[in-house]
Order: sequence, then structure tokens, then C-alpha cells
Amino acid sequence: MPIPAASQEHATAVPPPAQFNFATHLFALNAARAAKTAYIDDTLTLSYGELEMQARRFAAAMRALGVHAEERVLLVMLDTVELPTAFLGALYAGIVPVVVNTLLTPADYVYMLTHSRARVVIASGAVLPAVSAALAEAQCEDCKLIVSQPASPRASQSLPHEPEHVLADLIARAEPAARAAQTGCDDIAFWLYSSGSTGKPKGTVHTHANLYWTVETYAKPILGIRENDIVFSAAKLFFAYGLGNGLSFPLSVGATTILMAERPTANAVFARLVQHRPTVFYGVPTLYASMMAAPNLPARADVALRVCTSAGEALPRELGERFREHFGSDILDGLGSTEMLHIFLSNRPGAVEYGTTGRPVPGYEIELRDESGALVPDGEIGDLFIRGPSAAVMYWCNREKSRATFLGDWVRSGDKYRRLPGGAYVYAGRSDDMLKVSGQYVSPIEVEMVLMQHDAVLEAAVIGVDQGGLVKTCAFVVLKQTAVETSHDALAEQLKAFVKTRLAPHKYPRDILFVDDLPKTATGKIQRFRLRQQFQS
Repeated sequence: MPIPAASQEHATAVPPPAQFNFATHLFALNAARAAKTAYIDDTLTLSYGELEMQARRFAAAMRALGVHAEERVLLVMLDTVELPTAFLGALYAGIVPVVVNTLLTPADYVYMLTHSRARVVIASGAVLPAVSAALAEAQCEDCKLIVSQPASPRASQSLPHEPEHVLADLIARAEPAARAAQTGCDDIAFWLYSSGSTGKPKGTVHTHANLYWTVETYAKPILGIRENDIVFSAAKLFFAYGLGNGLSFPLSVGATTILMAERPTANAVFARLVQHRPTVFYGVPTLYASMMAAPNLPARADVALRVCTSAGEALPRELGERFREHFGSDILDGLGSTEMLHIFLSNRPGAVEYGTTGRPVPGYEIELRDESGALVPDGEIGDLFIRGPSAAVMYWCNREKSRATFLGDWVRSGDKYRRLPGGAYVYAGRSDDMLKVSGQYVSPIEVEMVLMQHDAVLEAAVIGVDQGGLVKTCAFVVLKQTAVETSHDALAEQLKAFVKTRLAPHKYPRDILFVDDLPKTATGKIQRFRLRQQFQS
């Protein structure tokens, strides 16, 4: 299937100039849109002109606090207008924002504070107790604590480390910084911490140009984002996926972005889809599944969706097809990573192949390699390697992991894939999740996709378990509400037979356990290691 012409055009996109600051780049692009709404959160709206002025005031406030260029500011902030203000203000000042997950424990924040050596940490009121406890334990004497808005009396009671400032007050008092830091394309712009699924989170270091390239390679030619779009991302800004969705992409074309501070439940998403009628929506497979299973799913006429995207896990074919049938809008399933900043492998509008992750985004190269490093032929599973302009520089202070991941121009993703003869790629799971059953490799994802085609199944996760020295497959299954009363023993046998009719006999799950939900990371990825622990216990 040919790549649409718009995607082919990007291969010759113009690189940014050597002297480049992504914040000033965005401000210049939107100079004529000062009155247009840039952000709408749960309580406030912010125009493009206000966004620039507040970001420049933030830059001045940080400089007044003694934060210098290239020093880090930890942002533990919910998705409100203060977060893009702080992020862009830091870039403008040459300060390095480190946007982190708001769902972590104080112990996680202790690690990030000490590892990043942050000079300032800014926390939303809801996460202030955890951040305050972390600061007290970390004993970062030279790190200032700022709360984004005045905390409620209850939240501020008996804090072990009191905030020194309120961000809103600092911004209001500061004069806008007159001049941006003289940064270059390759200067360090910001960090994002990896999920830490294989150890301590890794501080992934990105440059100013990396943000530019994700816009020019994916947002414009593949997503087709434009000025009259209203965009809404269920994925939060602290994710690489969400940062592009809700900041660099819409601000690069002058679109309007909806921000949501609360958890992205189906009902919370429905409320925004109906009230604000976004045209571009970014989700993850688990959210799409819960949306389609909800009894109050909005009608097509109640929303204005033009295009949707999915990342984090492979999107089941049946789920994408049901969504398209109901809403009349395709979901562009894609693969990205913190290391590559956003999506580098994607389906295209008008050429969606459900059940695949699509084709390489122009400007990126993909190779599938075997254990010896040789390229694998079409149809065989291999390790995924990527080469492209948005690759991170390194993992901060982690030479061992950096050397294992960043291999010259290439980045090792840790994913297993196979390429179809037509050119589309099919996800086979994480490299450390692959199973060898009866001497043959089994992809957990392949089995899960088949299980989810059954009418009774909402979600499924497959792991390998050792039974007498032999690896057998075990499936954890979440049932749809309509099937919860069905006999589990009978349904387990039905599901085994269902898989056998669609896959090779050695791939069917020997054990099926029915659970209320599956353990997931904050990005929606299934935590199979926790399922292995649960099975052993």
C-alpha cells in the first residue's frame, strides 16, 4: 500500500537553524494569534499572547531565584495551564525542565530529586504532600519548593517541607524576560524519566531540535494537525506521547488544546468530548476499550472527532474497527518511545491497517535484527531498531544503559516486531516478554489479540509460567460486564478452543484466570511481571 503523498513530502523537511530555542520558535509562529485561545483547562483559559507573557515571566522568576542555564527544575504538575507555562518558560531561560509523573510515591521523588540535582521543584497542590515528604527525606537544602497555586488548608497541614513560594504570585510579580537564552539545536532542552519497568527510572535527555522534529515528521504530515483543530490528549503532558499531543504539536500550528487534571476515565473523557468537541483525540488501547464498553458512550452526532491516535500498547483490530464503526473516525495506532520522544511507526489516515502498527514515519528508518544483529526476513520476529532525528542524547549519568540503547545512529527499542510482505509492522511484545513454548517462540501479544476477539473478553494479558521445567502460557482475562455471570470453568474451555482455531496449537493458554482488572503502568502498559508474581503466589 503506497504512503500518502503528504507523508512522502516530509523526507525533505527543512532543519531548524543552528541557533534555536523551541520556546521562541513557538512564540514567533503564533505572534499573529495573540488573542486566540491556546489552552482550556478545568478552570482557566489562556490565549497565545498570555501564554508567551506568562512563560517569559516564569523565565524571569526562575532567574531571580538564582536558577542558571542548564540547571534542572523538577515539574510535578497536573495538566493545567501552569504546566505548559512553566515548561516553555524554562526552555526560554535555557533552564532544563524535568516533567515527571504525578502518580509516584515520595520514594520515587526522592530518587528524581537527587538524581537530577534540581534547583527548584514545582508541585501542584494535589501532589504537594508527596513532594514535600520527598524533599524532607532527600535533604536537598539548596532546592526550593514552589506550589503552583495556593494549597488548600487541609493539603498544607503539617507538611514536612513547607513551600517557599506560590508560582502564581512569582509570575504575577515578575517582569517578562526580555531575551531568551541563546541556545542551539543540540543544547539540552528537557528531560523525561522512563517508566522504570526494568529498574530505576532513566533520565532521558532531549534537545531543543528534538521537539521540532516530532512536529515536522509526525504531527503535520501524518496526523495532519492544523490551526482550526481542537485537541485533547488523555495521555498526560508528563509522558513523551502526551507532551507532543498537548504542547509541541498544537502550539506549532496555532490549535487550541483541552487540558484535564483528573484521571482519564471513560466518563471524564466523554465529558470533554461532548462539551468542547475536540477534533483530534489521543488515547491508549485500555482507555478506548473502556470507552467502547461504557453504557453511556456518546453518539457520533454528539462529538466532532476528525482523527484519533493510540500508543503505549498494540491496538486490537476489533477495537479499532468498532470505534470507527461507531464514531466514523479512525484510530491511528502508532509506536513511539521516551527515547525517540514521539511516534516513529504509524498508520496513516485513509490507509489504516488495523492489527498493525503501520509503517515508518518518513524521516525514520526501521530495522528488525536477530540475536546476532543480522536483519530478519519478512514474517519473522526480530528486535526493533530505529534511526531518526528526534533520538535522545543519552540517559543522564547512566553510561551502561546509554551504551546498550544508543548505538551510534541507531536506538534499540526493546520491542519485538515482524514485518508483513506489504510493509506494515506487527507488534510481537517486549523483548523480555517473549516466551519459548515447545521450542518455539510465542508472542504474548499475538495470543492476547485473539482472546480479545471473543465476545466475552474486555482485556487479556498472557505470561509464561514454569510447570515442571516447561514453559506454558497462562492468560489473565477481564470479562465484559455482559459475561461476568457466565461459568468460569466453561468459559475457560471456550476460550482455549477459540484460540486453538486461530493459532498454532502450542500457543493456546494452558491456564486461564479471570480477574477484575490488569495491573498497568501510568502509560497504560500491562505490567506482566506483576502477573507473574501473582501467579506464583
